[in-house]
Amino acid sequence: MRFTRPLLIGGLAAAALVVPAAAFAHFILVLPVPTLEQNRLGDPQKKFPCGGTTADPGKPTNAVTEVTGGEKLHIKIQETIYHPGHYRVALAVNDISELPKDPETVTRETPRGPYSVSAKIDPNPLPPVLADGLFVHTSRPEPGSFFETDITVPNINCTGCTLQVIQWMAEHGLNADGEFTYHHCATVKITANPRLPIDRRWPGQR
Repeated sequence: MRFTRPLLIGGLAAAALVVPAAAFAHFILVLPVPTLEQNRLGDPQKKFPCGGTTADPGKPTNAVTEVTGGEKLHIKIQETIYHPGHYRVALAVNDISELPKDPETVTRETPRGPYSVSAKIDPNPLPPVLADGLFVHTSRPEPGSFFETDITVPNINCTGCTLQVIQWMAEHGLNADGEFTYHHCATVKITANPRLPIDRRWPGQR
């Protein structure tokens, strides 16, 4: 993974992130193009599994990113309002119901209610998770900087997979739509590379 400007390097261990709390955290999914239109902060993004809120389900972009199985897909994120935490990428082949639940969170009680302390990160993720513990950070990114990495696309066929990118936040209060996690998705069309074996761990692959 890389950053366009120097930032604290992310890791793959679940850390207890205890730092002064900020009011909110937000991120923009720059690449791949998301399924919902985003404002300058990345909203609407609270609701599981793909953003929107109860009050605002969001406006579809109808964008589709095409990629060949076995190739790299570039993930580019801008954190518009800082919160310590990390990111996770998952893929649903047939239906968004295949996406995993938000990360299991340890909380602490405060006068304002529960605040997140740490979350489980899988260092060896299996489908439907493609990457976990991305961009772990406990300091504020530089203004205008991005988190970026490439992930390997499974060698499968799907006309409209849902790629989910979530931000889990430490020292964050509980919110009704997303608890301690914000969400964006992108629609991805994957065409298997005939020179590679089909990854049969994913649903519907023959």
